[in-house]
Amino acid sequence: MRDRGLGRPAEAAAPGSAGPARVLVLLYGIFALAAGARAGVQLATRFQEAPLAYLLSAFAAAVYVVATVALARGGRGGRRTALAAILVELAGVLVVGTLSLADPAAFPDETVWSGYGRGYGYVPLVLPVLGLLLLTRRRGA
Repeated sequence: MRDRGLGRPAEAAAPGSAGPARVLVLLYGIFALAAGARAGVQLATRFQEAPLAYLLSAFAAAVYVVATVALARGGRGGRRTALAAILVELAGVLVVGTLSLADPAAFPDETVWSGYGRGYGYVPLVLPVLGLLLLTRRRGA
């Protein structure tokens, strides 16, 4: 059985090559770029205003990069790395989201995960759930 005429057996196709997985990799890549660019500008120009918020945004960007690469890489190691990154992401968005609402003074500026990602249309809250669903669905397949 061949995979879309690419000359590779279907069993050897990368996990990130299917439709939903490709979309997820694309979304993670976009968020890695968005969070990284935002954090870079904030750290370079306004670090003193809200260092914790800006460092958290940089950390979020790093987590998104790891998840993107791991999801795209696929395989057993890629899935394990992606799972770890996505779990860190989910914990981060839940913890930072809760803290940013409970103590807004501690977060004088938004992070990617503030308010559960409200500045990004709550995608940072939904994205790890989708990632976990994809990884657990693929594990059983």
